[in-house]
Amino acid sequence: MNKTRRSIFPGLLAIACSLLFPPLIVRAQPAIDLKIEQITSGARHHFFGYIGQCQTIPWNASGRYILGMEIGTIDRLPKPEEAATIILIDTHNGNRITRIEKTHAWNPQQGTMFYWNPLAAETQFFFNDREVESGKVFTVLYDIEKKRRVREYRFDDTPIGNGGVAADGSAWLGLNYGRLARLRLVTGYPDALDWSKDEIAPRNDGIFIVEVKTGRKRLLVSYHQLDGKLREHLPDLKHDGLFINHTLWNRDCDRIYFFARSGWNRKGAKRTNVPFSIRSDGTELTLHETHIGGHPEWAEGSLVIGRRAKQQIVYDVKQKKVVEQWGSPKIFPNPEGDIALSPDGRWFVNGHKKGDKNYYTVYRRSDGAFARSDGISKGAYGGDIRIDPAPRWNRTSDAILVPGIAKNGTRQMFTMRVNMKRN
Repeated sequence: MNKTRRSIFPGLLAIACSLLFPPLIVRAQPAIDLKIEQITSGARHHFFGYIGQCQTIPWNASGRYILGMEIGTIDRLPKPEEAATIILIDTHNGNRITRIEKTHAWNPQQGTMFYWNPLAAETQFFFNDREVESGKVFTVLYDIEKKRRVREYRFDDTPIGNGGVAADGSAWLGLNYGRLARLRLVTGYPDALDWSKDEIAPRNDGIFIVEVKTGRKRLLVSYHQLDGKLREHLPDLKHDGLFINHTLWNRDCDRIYFFARSGWNRKGAKRTNVPFSIRSDGTELTLHETHIGGHPEWAEGSLVIGRRAKQQIVYDVKQKKVVEQWGSPKIFPNPEGDIALSPDGRWFVNGHKKGDKNYYTVYRRSDGAFARSDGISKGAYGGDIRIDPAPRWNRTSDAILVPGIAKNGTRQMFTMRVNMKRN
């Protein structure tokens, strides 16, 4: 090889390598900043209740008002005659509290199943109530502009309460909260009327669908149907009463995911805990052998976010299989914790407990960036009066409402702002 060729070769080799293996450019990754602020205070307790699954958004359409409840005690479940006060928190006026209504259908975990009406989310919201003497539960539609109840959904034969409002505002899912309280106290309203208590799998009880505009109701799926499906899968099944938890509308409002359960009302009883899905027209009732944790959440279409072993996963109810994994066990220490997907679908939050505090991991789906919050005290409360993380997004997907214990020992409401900054 002559000198010219020898001198050219290293240069050509360098060019080829630069094309095949471009230099690694390290760009600054955007950091996620989580800023926590206490928004209620005082000697009384304030909370929203329930997990932010299926866009359970505490803020009204403009973001000015946050719904909440005010109560006098948090160290026990309420008696039927003990009403909670419904409040509005004015975020444009120093978080000033206005007391607007009362309800006798609530508990420290679920609150009263607040949902702003998707058809009038600036001024109207749903909550549950009950007749104290009869114990009959019903659902209320309230208008903050008119300052009154504009509709009550009462069914004497099946006194049900709201268990989830469809994102398009067309309907809400109805449940027998008396049955829930009898079979798992924390999920219902103590001493509410249970019209199906004499049957372990009644034909006239289950999940109902109530049309918002007309008030018409229909039984979507009965306990009798669920019992039949369960026995196909578990022929030796024995239980003393089925109940339903977590009735979750998907974002397209055409599917519902839920758990059929039994055995929570007696110590030592063998528990049944089986996930189902069904279309909102009553077709495709499906038993899912893959269990994805206690607090799932819908993503897009037929995808449900949940847990498998120590992983945060996404499960497709149509394919009946896990199709994605998010993050890692290091990012999500408890993938079965309380979770919520932001309204824009870009952000995911997982709340988990450690010691006497709740922590929140906020995760960005596009690139896996995440941040973990400081701990917020949940006190020493446990069991039916525990304070779960229960994160709930706002409508602009940049803030989350969470519960906690304030310095004076009262239960209060906190917001966690999700901000981006460059390193």
